[in-house]
Amino acid sequence: MNATAPDALQLARSRTAFVLVHGAWHSSAQWAATLQALARLGAAGYAVDLPGHGLDGPLPGGYLLPGQPGLLTERSPLASVTMDDCAEAVLQTLRAARRHHRVVLVAHSAGGGPAALAAERAPDLVDALVHLSAFVPAGRPRFLDYIEAPENATSRGHSLSLGDSAALGAVRINPLSPDPAYVEELRLAYYQDTPPGRFARWRAALGTDVPLSVPTTPVTLTPERWGSIPRTFLRCAEDQALTPAVQDLMIAETDRAMPGRRFTVRTLPGGHSPFAARPAELAAALLA
Repeated sequence: MNATAPDALQLARSRTAFVLVHGAWHSSAQWAATLQALARLGAAGYAVDLPGHGLDGPLPGGYLLPGQPGLLTERSPLASVTMDDCAEAVLQTLRAARRHHRVVLVAHSAGGGPAALAAERAPDLVDALVHLSAFVPAGRPRFLDYIEAPENATSRGHSLSLGDSAALGAVRINPLSPDPAYVEELRLAYYQDTPPGRFARWRAALGTDVPLSVPTTPVTLTPERWGSIPRTFLRCAEDQALTPAVQDLMIAETDRAMPGRRFTVRTLPGGHSPFAARPAELAAALLA
């Protein structure tokens, strides 16, 4: 007897694993609600901690002290982390997930660089790619090339960076800033549609540093490897960190660079972090 359509759908979901790669200052912990939503829908998920991120990630020495001494000048403990290190963390998780019938690699924001490099190096480990308002290095090789593009000029993220990034070896923010204006800018950039009570907890869970290598290291992709993988771009329609205009620029430049296989493009409502604002809707979009 042939399986019914709902049975076939559930079987497909049960054979699918999502590997989730976080963006700057985040960690695997921020994917928890999305992983739970995926599990309720019958799919497995693995969340990656990029090097130096997560509950055990190092922080600047004065960050949690009164007055936060040295926050603007202390060299980052993540300054030596490379793009290769980040890609290897993704590859390790992809290898673990490969026991599933189908693996979908999902990257958010700055996580697009490490995820893309991992897929380029081992396309056999990835059956589909999803960029969730994420950097795509096919058109321009560095995330910085898009961050500083005119199409991203209205991004609220520009005002959050502290100190001299080159001297720090990282792009540093201050989630625990005592300045209400700074905290509000952080909320509007990354969590504009997250309930206020939840935002207070989410910002406290953020790290301070993303290695400078992540936005500045060129990533080279080829049509034969990365370009051979089916891919979807999930646009965030009201994103104030990576603007819709620069998301569209990345999509268009990638499609020109890799004409043999173009992005499937879907648009989600809201801001930069749907895993915080509406994780159940995000899970449903990923399964779609």
